[in-house]
Amino acid sequence: MALPKAIDIEDFFAPAQRTRATISPDGTTIAYLAPWKNRLNVWVRSVDSDSDARCVTADDHRGVGGYHWTDDPRWLLYIQDNDGDENWHLFRVDLEDPDAEIVDLTPVAGARVFDVTLPASRPGTAIIHFNNRRLDEIDLLELDIATGELTLLAENPGRVNAWLYVDENRLYTQRMTPDGTLELSRWDSERGELSTVATMDGDDYPTGVYPFELTDDGTGVWVGSTTGTDRTRLARIDLTTGEETEVDSHPVLDIDPRPQIFPALPSSLIRRGGTGALLGVRYLGERQVIRPLDAQFAEVLEKLETLSDGDLAGVSSDESGRRWVVSFTHDRDPDVTWFYDHATGEARILFRPYPHLDPEDMAPMTPVTITARDGLPLPSYLTLPVGVEPSGLPMVLMPHGGPWTRDAWGFNKIVQSLANLGYAVLQVNFRGSTGFGKAHMKAAIGEFAGRMNDDLVDAVEWAGQQGYADRERVAIFGGSYGGYASLVGISFTPDVFAAAVDYVGISNLATFMESLPPFVRDSLVNNFHAYVGDPGIPEQREEMVARSPISRVDDIRTPLLVLQGANDVRVVQAESDNLVAALRDRGVEVEYIVFEDEGHLFANPENLVTMMRATERFLATHLGSPRQRS
Repeated sequence: MALPKAIDIEDFFAPAQRTRATISPDGTTIAYLAPWKNRLNVWVRSVDSDSDARCVTADDHRGVGGYHWTDDPRWLLYIQDNDGDENWHLFRVDLEDPDAEIVDLTPVAGARVFDVTLPASRPGTAIIHFNNRRLDEIDLLELDIATGELTLLAENPGRVNAWLYVDENRLYTQRMTPDGTLELSRWDSERGELSTVATMDGDDYPTGVYPFELTDDGTGVWVGSTTGTDRTRLARIDLTTGEETEVDSHPVLDIDPRPQIFPALPSSLIRRGGTGALLGVRYLGERQVIRPLDAQFAEVLEKLETLSDGDLAGVSSDESGRRWVVSFTHDRDPDVTWFYDHATGEARILFRPYPHLDPEDMAPMTPVTITARDGLPLPSYLTLPVGVEPSGLPMVLMPHGGPWTRDAWGFNKIVQSLANLGYAVLQVNFRGSTGFGKAHMKAAIGEFAGRMNDDLVDAVEWAGQQGYADRERVAIFGGSYGGYASLVGISFTPDVFAAAVDYVGISNLATFMESLPPFVRDSLVNNFHAYVGDPGIPEQREEMVARSPISRVDDIRTPLLVLQGANDVRVVQAESDNLVAALRDRGVEVEYIVFEDEGHLFANPENLVTMMRATERFLATHLGSPRQRS
């Protein structure tokens, strides 16, 4: 047995040749992201041929984050930030005039567009959530797409974190009270007051209610509800009476929670293009399960699921529900995108985003369940390199961020890059992860740097006992909360790991919370405050610092690589600077790389390549590697 051919880092982290395709509401045009000057930009082409494909945006600095069709085939909208600062602006593209300038519709420095909806009741307009008035308050505005005129519809009365637009006379809010209760309220524009329609226990929703979407008839809101159950099901709340009724549920699975944290992922609700009719709901266990809620879509889904042995990911349709463009999540052949015509039965591949990567050279991702020392099951994923005996391998443990999200089956460039080098990779849904019921999530309360770290240590022990990993050659590599977990691993349990990579990780829980953007701070009551403490309360702040890696710098002796984006607004650069300075003051060698044009999630291909080349060299030095790339 032997490792498959070595794959260049550039091949793993180059931009997708094409990705994120959707079909226009009239079913005639496909839009997608593809490289232009090595940055992802929006392209359009006809449904039946790509001979007329053309790039319609021109960002050669960072790449486009996402786009929206409008009801007018002339206009396409897209969002973009500045070097990862997450201050998203909304831009307009004129598809009829290639020479027309791209227009920034929200040119307010420091402000952010949080959400964009295109109501069928108001053609030619977009409804946007925008903090242009006050950075700590999200208002609701109407945008005239053609003229760019912005009209304030509702000024945030305080603590509103989401709006629902039915029409100009019917506006609703999702609001958090100081004690963390989530209120669905109606906005009285004449009085400037809110009247409560329904409430939900905020303890069950550390990052807010998801999904939270207006029904297509405007009489209710679809919500992910945990009322009376451990699992998240789909419910409808009547906007007049506040009554909650179940729409759909799965006996053992939660609604897929990931799009809430990663907006680029497909929504957990599948809706028809143009009309917004509810077609299906995504649930997620070891793999995805889609439950159809529409008879025609059930027929379509049956056909779509024959196209790939992956999980249905991106789904878009024209207004009639005849023409579809879909992609598939897969652990070895990611995001293959198809066109399907339900009237004729025609199905054809539009593209593979990474045609230079042979699926046979990629490593399968296998679901496994690990039992923590207190008996809690930990759903996990093990990726073993292809072509080598899966015994006594150097291993990388990769804790996810959040922590209120989860790892899931699918293609991960970092994981595949490491497996191609001969490393085993283990991803663990430790307590606190979402998507496995309330009990699994709430088992993390008070357990930062406690049982949450024990779960990761127990996973390492499991991998050793199963024979997969060489216990003397295990590294930990995580980003955001995962970066914190990596630092906790080497400061609270310094004998467990042979090396650590901290990617935009938290070193001090108290200063991390104090440096978060102002519009986030009210929402901390149900997540960080509830799970680890409020830095404004002295005794809790003291406990938070005690659970922070910065308090145990003297115990860190594990080789460490730190990666940081200079424009990170979630985990600011000071979190890494302070840790590195404290270690260097002790004479501890730590490799530190700051990327001046990145934020919390690195995007530019050359930076990803630099990051992974440094990681590869670092791991080879401290774990050894079955193979060195040139």
